[in-house]
Amino acid sequence: MALTGRTVLISALGALFVGFVLPGWLGILTVQLALLIAILCDLALAAPVRKLHFTRTGDTSVRLTGDAETHLTVTNPDRRTLRATIRDAWPPSTLTADAGIPASRHTVRIPGAERRRLTTVLHPTRRGDHRAVRVTVRSHGPLGLAARQGSHHVPGTVRVLPPFTSRKHLPAKLARLRELDGRTSILTRGEGTEFDSLRDYTPGDDTRSIDWRATARRQTVAVRTWRPERDRRILLVLETGRTSAGRVGDTPRLDASMDAALLLAALAARAGDKVDLLAYDRRVRASVQGRTARDLLPSLTNALAPLESELIEADPRGLAATIHRSAPRRSLIVLFTGLDAAPVEEGLLPVLPGLTQRHELIVAAVADPRIEEMAAGRHTPQAVYAAAAAEQNRSARRRTADRLRHHGITVIDSTPDHLAPDLADAYLTLKSTGRL
Repeated sequence: MALTGRTVLISALGALFVGFVLPGWLGILTVQLALLIAILCDLALAAPVRKLHFTRTGDTSVRLTGDAETHLTVTNPDRRTLRATIRDAWPPSTLTADAGIPASRHTVRIPGAERRRLTTVLHPTRRGDHRAVRVTVRSHGPLGLAARQGSHHVPGTVRVLPPFTSRKHLPAKLARLRELDGRTSILTRGEGTEFDSLRDYTPGDDTRSIDWRATARRQTVAVRTWRPERDRRILLVLETGRTSAGRVGDTPRLDASMDAALLLAALAARAGDKVDLLAYDRRVRASVQGRTARDLLPSLTNALAPLESELIEADPRGLAATIHRSAPRRSLIVLFTGLDAAPVEEGLLPVLPGLTQRHELIVAAVADPRIEEMAAGRHTPQAVYAAAAAEQNRSARRRTADRLRHHGITVIDSTPDHLAPDLADAYLTLKSTGRL
């Protein structure tokens, strides 16, 4: 049971009545008895809460920063009219700060044997699976003095997917891919490229591409056209240890890595390559294998949505063994990890020879743009000290990257806004030179 503000107001007016009109115990008993009878009558006329039926429908997934609508259908099986305030409770991270609790609170009036649909708009600010907490109903009587209150558990889940903000770079990368693939007037050839077709020679063609046997069978000079290899295997490896939990700006490093992985996966799928995903720290956190080009992006986004960093040290040897099991044939391994000197030198470098002997390896790391800003500061003594610390950090990262490149590894060390396009460019470069 819950009392309303109207009850408090009437009680205050009753106190004034007792004080000025009917002072004494008789006045107090008269006012309180009348108020108690009114409250009990109001409770008796209020629709019961336990008999209500709830059905949930609406969006089950949404991209981060998008809006999702969840619909709650309330059925009143009793003959009494339901006058209620209903709160459809969700985690705070699914509601905007300016909306708060009112965004999930609804005032309804449902006659007996009727139903109403309530809509709650969610604006998630975190990835993952967000589940409805409970539905709380406060059923008021016709006098508005008291209310029955109860809660129902109505299951509901909204999966918040990665935002994939790097999608805006995809058209430009696909245009470059079409150039490499020979679908435009620009034809390229690199080591290991695949023969595509024959065509007539035109001035300006590379004479090394002339097919003399085909020319001997024809009356015109024939040249070969080439395209980059297809059906190559790419394994995206997200290291989900403590280093991936560090925040760069407003987002964790892991989220920036996810965004770059999605752009590379979309590009590689359009190029005809096979893409798999592995998330690992000390055990496999997520795995996507054997998906077709059409199912690849939905599968990746669903696998990445609930993925979170673990505050533990990653196991490089276990990671290398898992990579070998996941990619038994030669593949392009894209490892998203940090460039901190200690974890790389003590953990990653000892296992690199076994990986580079069998695979082509790219290490992609998220750099902090704040370091670049600090390194450029010279206007105050404090800024000079900050610039010195930033430069020391940059030098350490460069030394670590150079050690990795010494093992034949391609290193991408970029800020979150540039990591995805830089990684896509590195992939296209490897593809154009036949190194996949």
